[in-house]
Formats: sequence, C-alpha cells, structure tokens
Amino acid sequence: MSPATFSQTLWKIYNRPAKPTPWATGGNLPWDDPDFSERMLREHLDESHGAASRVAAERAAQIEWLWQKLRLSAGARLFDVTCGPGLYAVAFARRGCAVTGVDFSPAAIDYARDLARAEGVSARCAFLRQDVRAMHDIGGGFDGAILLYGQLAVMTRAEAQSVLAQIAGALKPGARLAVELLNPDRVDKTDSTWWFTDDGGLWGNAPFLHLGERFWLAEENLSVERYQIVHLETGAMDEIQLCDQVYPPEEMAAMMRDAGFSTVEVIPAWGDLPLYDADEWLVYLAER
Repeated sequence: MSPATFSQTLWKIYNRPAKPTPWATGGNLPWDDPDFSERMLREHLDESHGAASRVAAERAAQIEWLWQKLRLSAGARLFDVTCGPGLYAVAFARRGCAVTGVDFSPAAIDYARDLARAEGVSARCAFLRQDVRAMHDIGGGFDGAILLYGQLAVMTRAEAQSVLAQIAGALKPGARLAVELLNPDRVDKTDSTWWFTDDGGLWGNAPFLHLGERFWLAEENLSVERYQIVHLETGAMDEIQLCDQVYPPEEMAAMMRDAGFSTVEVIPAWGDLPLYDADEWLVYLAER
C-alpha cells in the first residue's frame, strides 16, 4: 500500500457527509456480491452466535411454533421469502412441506440447494435466486409464507408494501403469513460510533479496519448505519449503508390489510419462545 493511497482513503473518510442520505445506495448489505455472499454464508452457519441465522435449537423452537401458527401439515406449500441458506425451508420440507424459497445471495441459494439434496428433500424444494423486491414466476396457491429476521425493514416503505401485496397474491384464501420485525419499543434510538480491526471476517479475508456510525432519524422512524471498511493491505475502502425502517404495530398492520390480508395479529416476543433476543421482536401473523 502506498502512502498516497492511504492518505486518499483517510481524506475520503474525513470529507464524508455529516449524515448519510437514507436509501441513497439501496440501504442494504451487498448480499448479491459473490465474495460477500460467501463470507455471509459463513456467518449464517456459525453456531457460536445468532447474528446472521439463529442457532439450531432456537430455529427448531421457531419452526414448531410456525408450524402450529401457520396451520401447516404434510403436503402444504410454503413460501419462504428471503430464505437465505435454506435452514428453515429444508426443515419444513423434512416435515413434508413443498417449499419455494427466494433470496438473492448466490452462495446462500447454492448452499440451500445442496442442503436439500443432502437431506433427501430436493424434490420438495425450489430455491430461486431473485431479489424479493422484483420477484417473478413464483406461482400461487401457497398454504403459508414466512419473512423472518427483520428483512422487510431493509426495504423502503413502498417496496415493503409491494412485497406484502405480492405475497398476499401468492397465498390461498385463509392462508397465513408470518413476518418478524423489530419491536419499536426496543429499538436503540441514539446515535453512536464504533470501530474495530480484524484479520478477516464478514468485511474481507485480509486485515481491515471497520468504522461504523449509526444515525437515528426520528422524523422518518428510521435508523441508518454507515460502515467504512478500510482494507489495510491496499488502502482501498468500501462504504456500505444499511437502512432499517422501524414500523409501529398499527402502521404495519394497516400495510398488511392494504396488501390484501383480512386480519393481522401482533405477537410480542415470539409468544415467549426461548430465543436469546425474543423481547426485541414482534411477529405479525396475517391471514389472507
């Protein structure tokens, strides 16, 4: 790394806007980047934490709960929106469901297909690599749907409304959708900064410096995180912006009804399931 390159990177950081513009760069992690998706897959499969996917015991509790709440049975068709590496989808397929999963991470979709083959349920699983904001050729007649771990919140309100409407259109009358979103009463509404270094991880496979900033935009009920990743061997820098739209329960329930759902039940803390972060979440159970 030349001193000039490193100096240019530092000046970029110094001259950054005081606050990022929400959604200016899409507002999401680069899930569809092949290298990033491989690194994120490692985090999904790491059983030492639940930051990307919950650990196996917690997933098992959720799957049983969803099986009951969605009124699923062997032979039912399930739509898994933002399915990731298929950890939920394949578990439902083992119970006899036919599952269609959609995600736009190439590494996650490849892993989901391999997992379904390894578990002997590939005939009951279809994994599609698509951005859920532009889904197509999904079909219809599903008996249930899931959209977990807050992924609806990394879309604009208009995108979220469109996705909810498309899910509603893919469900049978009387079928249910479960959406997991952060409880607005538990969201950190303070600004903060942090930094750390590592030899490798989510942000790269070589030493890097991570500089993070979090902004709470009260007028928009939105948090924006800006990450500046300095790759120490080259001096190059990546900037990533993550938006997280927070929804009061009454607003999300209204959006679901506008999308075509007849009833919406709001369930705090996953109905007291033994999840390490259960109190941070609300589950919206919407019936078509």
